[in-house]
Amino acid sequence: MASPARSPRPQLAASLETDEPTAHRIADAFFERSAGQGAVSFVNAGRDRWRVTFYVGRGIEARLARELVANAAIDAPPLRFRRIAAANWVKESLADLKPVEAGRFVVHGAHDRARIAPNQIGIEIEAALAFGTGHHGTTRGCLLALDTICKARSRTPIDRILDLGTGSGVLAIAAARALRRPVLATDIDPQAVHTALVNARRNGVGALVDVRHADGVVGLRGCAPFDLVFANILLKPLQRFAAALTQRLAAPGGRVVLSGILPAQANTVIAAYHRLTLLRRTDLDGWTTLVFARAQALPSGRRSC
Repeated sequence: MASPARSPRPQLAASLETDEPTAHRIADAFFERSAGQGAVSFVNAGRDRWRVTFYVGRGIEARLARELVANAAIDAPPLRFRRIAAANWVKESLADLKPVEAGRFVVHGAHDRARIAPNQIGIEIEAALAFGTGHHGTTRGCLLALDTICKARSRTPIDRILDLGTGSGVLAIAAARALRRPVLATDIDPQAVHTALVNARRNGVGALVDVRHADGVVGLRGCAPFDLVFANILLKPLQRFAAALTQRLAAPGGRVVLSGILPAQANTVIAAYHRLTLLRRTDLDGWTTLVFARAQALPSGRRSC
């Protein structure tokens, strides 16, 4: 995962290695509190360790990085700072970013484009522009769920797809490429909307992926029931959107894939989606992905979005 840098170019890189949930927490907190003035990435370092790297200026961002690490990971090793050329931070952030496989899907950067096998579906996401690169357990869990759903689609046709909280657009792009069906992708962050649109075009599915700026389910009014829904967000919004997403899920056989959930939170989400049938639970790298289906029919016919 990497967050986009929007203004002054970083002059320092600071790294540490920790577990994935802590790495994700530190990275998200840094980007939120630095107001986009720096950049941060984390990549798999092997043996269940993840390397977090901050690309920062000399002043407040460096102090902020130390503070967030101290607050989020008491036992984490100290940050190690090194000076980098301002123009090279994007290259450095991509240097250790390896392709991520999830079933038939491979999420990769442009530097690994030639390594994708003919029987794989490559999804090209540049870390420097992405809010998600597929390296996080939540995204991989959703991609694995999609791979399983694709194998069974002859029994359950999929015509309309929603990716709620699309981020970099990975899931929307994967669904569009694998199923060749239209996908509505939404996000509350305008920068994420722009990023997802750019990534969809880069991956040749710009005509299939409709990216919109929307606050949760508000932008879904008037849209057709969906045969497949992704919501890779967080516990609280998943609870808040439970009734609306259930209502907008087509029946019979409509699927909803939920992630952004810690294992200890899974039962809370299952309870919130009690009108649906739990099909599958996947625990991966400290995160949980849940797949539900709707059996009962909707009271009204299908509508267009």
